[in-house]
Amino acid sequence: MRFSLFLTVFVTLYSLLHFYAYLKIRAAFSSSKIFLLFLVLFMAFMVFCPIIVRVLERDGMERLPEILAHVGFTWMGFIFLFICSAFVLDLIRMLLSFSAWVFNKTSGTRGFSPKTLFYVAATITLVIGSYAYFEALHITTEHITIETAKISEKQGRVRIVQISDVHLGLIVRDGRLEKILRKVEAAKPDILVSSGDLVDGQIDNIGHMADRFRQINPRYGKFAVTGNHEFHAGINHALAFTNAAGFKLLRGEKVDIPGVMTIAGVDDPRGGHNGSHENATEAQLLSGLPQDRFILLLKHRPYLAKESAGLFDLQLSGHTHRGQIFPFSLIIKRMYPIDAGLLDLENGSFLYVNRGSGTWGPPLRFLSPPQVTIIDLIHKKEGT
Repeated sequence: MRFSLFLTVFVTLYSLLHFYAYLKIRAAFSSSKIFLLFLVLFMAFMVFCPIIVRVLERDGMERLPEILAHVGFTWMGFIFLFICSAFVLDLIRMLLSFSAWVFNKTSGTRGFSPKTLFYVAATITLVIGSYAYFEALHITTEHITIETAKISEKQGRVRIVQISDVHLGLIVRDGRLEKILRKVEAAKPDILVSSGDLVDGQIDNIGHMADRFRQINPRYGKFAVTGNHEFHAGINHALAFTNAAGFKLLRGEKVDIPGVMTIAGVDDPRGGHNGSHENATEAQLLSGLPQDRFILLLKHRPYLAKESAGLFDLQLSGHTHRGQIFPFSLIIKRMYPIDAGLLDLENGSFLYVNRGSGTWGPPLRFLSPPQVTIIDLIHKKEGT
């Protein structure tokens, strides 16, 4: 029922975007009926292309859905950028028309023909879309430092490297993964964590990628939590891949690293605690932990539970992608306490949200580059 509702909403909204684009093309070119029919059929196919990809993927096919995924999801990104560009141009045209009417002038929108508006919007789309494609391939490294008295003077520094939202699947393949893991290796982590959505969709054909993860062996280990896409992919398959990659998956569980910290992790709500250790809630898990030890909480979505306030030192999350493509990021910013970066919670705790190391859907990122995060926990001396 829930999936059917999502599918209905997706097809409706995506169809409306294509209808708006269709109107722009028809107004610009006054094309023949044959061309318009072809355009309608093409757009209808692109609306349903993401669904076709998932159906073919679940049937065990690989090459065809991979090709369709690249075509369909790249188109999705470009059509989104075109709609945004065309909409802004329409607003400008309407404002100029209104100004011309107010001041009794007739030249307010001269030059703003439908064809001109289409070409300007298309040019903006091609420029931004091309840049966004290459931005998605350029993995950045963000480095933050947190001082805490809970890291001993003898320990000095503990380095955590976080990846998130890699979305290994039809689009994020070996090449992208290699770029991400080279950044991880260069950072020389003491601990590697994945804050969810390591995999995406059907994952029958990515098992070999787990071998690359196993080449990375931080001295205190690798830890992960589920994201919503682990459940979309099929939780058992996702768990098998994560374990094969050498991660300790924390599902309502905690792990003690003697003399260093305690790491706790919870399932994404998409799983409904299905399979979580004793169905432990976040607050129950954290309330029993010694507060004189550094508590690291891994949680896919950057929500803050009131019951957990002050019970952890650092929460590492992802999920938001910081919108992935501007201006969608403006919507994401209103949905979470922070869409990316570090937030001081003023109760001795911090929340850090990773923008994501891969991409979901369109293989594009605009003003939200993918990242690997280095978090250095260093000893804080008394009185400083």
